[in-house]
Amino acid sequence: MKQAMIIMNPSSGKEKAMEYVRKVEDTLRNEVGYDVVVMETTQELDATKFCISACEDEFDLVVSIGGDGTLHETINGLLDQKHRPKLGVIPLGTVNDFARALHIPLNPDEAITTLKSSKLRKVDMARINDQLFANVVAAGSLADTLSSVTSEEKSKFGAFAYFKEGVKELLGGSAAHLVIEHDGGTWEGPAPIFIAALTNSVGGFENLAPDASVDDGLLHGFIVHDLKFLNTLTAGFSLLLGNLKDHKDVEYFTSRRIKVSSTEPVKTNVDGEPGPVLPIEMHILPGHVEVIVPEEE
Repeated sequence: MKQAMIIMNPSSGKEKAMEYVRKVEDTLRNEVGYDVVVMETTQELDATKFCISACEDEFDLVVSIGGDGTLHETINGLLDQKHRPKLGVIPLGTVNDFARALHIPLNPDEAITTLKSSKLRKVDMARINDQLFANVVAAGSLADTLSSVTSEEKSKFGAFAYFKEGVKELLGGSAAHLVIEHDGGTWEGPAPIFIAALTNSVGGFENLAPDASVDDGLLHGFIVHDLKFLNTLTAGFSLLLGNLKDHKDVEYFTSRRIKVSSTEPVKTNVDGEPGPVLPIEMHILPGHVEVIVPEEE
């Protein structure tokens, strides 16, 4: 019998995760024909350990139930594994960028129905230093600010919590000196933030990188220059309209490899979670994971 592992974060979805776990388990057992194991996270990196176990035991499917943080830990269990199970995603987080990019329903009940789909999509991942990421890496003083957004703020304000803190940082004019090396050359200078995106959805804004696709084999880089007060509104409009890359204070490029360094102790944010301090190196892993997606995306 096919084997599936459900990895769930009990604190996700306003603590309704257990209710959805029962529905997922019932769907996989009775409608898709899986033997199901349920693993509940209790501390950091549990999801990674569980997914490693699923790879080693050659499970056919791993389902992540939780937010982007749970998903990030889960996909890191696939790092350097010979056998990688298919991935199912039930989004219960604040932003759910990965699900948005793959058109997986943000309504959990509809996402559970998607697990019955026979359609798979090979999705790019990228490696940053010694970990994988599925969606986005941000580096710079603004990235550090975004990492400080609390779970309570996320629950209360949703994606706006990131926007609110980001605007405050931009208005403060803080910028780190960055050196960014990519396939097309090297950029060096002060910037409040650098973003490398794998998908079109970042921080809940689905137009940040409209040209990005989950399987285009590219990292999409945005170097945001030191925005001043009057430029912040125009950048916001550019973000909402999907033409941020054309803004006069933004430099855009695509690359398969990116290296970011600084003489300052600059922090990063990886898939919405605190990441390593610079320097970082990233490279694309084309079609690294097969994800169950709706029959009609």
